[in-house]
Amino acid sequence: MSPSFGSSREVFAWLNRFVNLEAGQKPSSFRPERMERIAAVAGNPELCAPSFHVAGSKGKGSVTGMLSSILEAAGRRAAQYVSPHVADFRERITLNRAFLDEGVYIEAGNELRDLAKTLEDKSKAEYRMFTGDGPEDSPPTYFELLTLYFFLCARIVRCDSLTVETGMGGRLDPTNIVDPLASIITVIELEHTEFLGNTITEVAREKAGIIKNGKPLVLAEQCDEALAVFRRVAAEKKSPLLYFPDIAEISDVTIRDGGTDFTLSFKTGGFFPEPLKLSVGISGAVQALNAALAVIALKNTFPSLNAETVRRGLKDFTMPARFEKLGREFRCKEGHEGPRAVPSVIIDGAHTEKSIELCVNTFTALYGEGGILIFGCAAGKNAEAMAAVLVPRFSRIIITTPGTFKVSDPKGVHEVFVKELERQKKKGLSALLFIPETKKAIGYVLEESRRTGLPVLGAGSFYLAAEIREQYC
Repeated sequence: MSPSFGSSREVFAWLNRFVNLEAGQKPSSFRPERMERIAAVAGNPELCAPSFHVAGSKGKGSVTGMLSSILEAAGRRAAQYVSPHVADFRERITLNRAFLDEGVYIEAGNELRDLAKTLEDKSKAEYRMFTGDGPEDSPPTYFELLTLYFFLCARIVRCDSLTVETGMGGRLDPTNIVDPLASIITVIELEHTEFLGNTITEVAREKAGIIKNGKPLVLAEQCDEALAVFRRVAAEKKSPLLYFPDIAEISDVTIRDGGTDFTLSFKTGGFFPEPLKLSVGISGAVQALNAALAVIALKNTFPSLNAETVRRGLKDFTMPARFEKLGREFRCKEGHEGPRAVPSVIIDGAHTEKSIELCVNTFTALYGEGGILIFGCAAGKNAEAMAAVLVPRFSRIIITTPGTFKVSDPKGVHEVFVKELERQKKKGLSALLFIPETKKAIGYVLEESRRTGLPVLGAGSFYLAAEIREQYC
């Protein structure tokens, strides 16, 4: 038997030995039956507590976090699973949005490793999916094992609620073994087309895979093509459809430095009779919608949920790299005057056309046009659409590699931005630079911000946001 893990770091290092879907894999790597098998052998820890399951193209992490925050305010013990992490791997697996005791991470890690070894030792006829010997079989993926690890942790801490974010898509996602109290789907965009399909209809079909028989679906406003898919699947599965535009509306949105204030009013009975005046600790109008989806899901599930609990749960809610303002000082290089504070530095994991647009609108509303952008995105993202949004809004743009965790083509992205600059004939852009070394690019941007007094936005990838946060000091 292998020696016990000594820390959560050792557990995560062991997990990273497995094939990593997030670093680039084939669609055939998705094997729902494999996830079902390993969960069954583990005693189905995903059923240790009632769950809420969240999918979508953007905002799903925020919705998952808001569910947890309101549940915590209601006195519940909510185990939360989100991805990716920004500063610490443990961000992915928390209880009431705080890290677990180190002993829990270690105990669950030992259980997971023993489970993997047991499965490998089973007969190849029954568990050949763990051997990789069959022509269509492959070893368990990193995300499958990480997902099972979360459920093992949740079972150990004896939580009474699970809030679970899909990694990608829905139908084939390893998290889809849950049997949730409600499924929540945020706004749909074209994304991960190599896995989910090349049309909105195809992407919506994959996301709709999380809808469960007879369980409510809370749905953000969608385009006609996506909405038709969700209505059809919900009807087929006899799932009550709680479509946001039919149920509630948002008004009086105020975006401020450090948060968003808004009013949430309900059009139908069974929710709150009076409008709710709410605040969240993240800047951006989209956060009002994310909060509304969480409130609808929870109020529909727990009718006794009161307005004060909702307010308290949302008031100070934040998440890493969701329009996060970095607040520490930047110390200048030797020989410069210092320390001096860099002007506002915002990091955001936005990586789709719509999420980039919303992020930039918030950034310019707070800090004005003409700031500094550092941008990098993974391969397969719609760099052309994002460049069209970004080029007119900044005076300096630096393209770099979004870390090493995912496959990327920073040179190709830079070429996309050059073409977009030529197409728009943008005159106010003083620099469009390609600095492929991520640390060098971040260092340049921070120095340029200090020198010019211009605010900085880092966007396009959660992994780039993580690199900026680590280097900003």
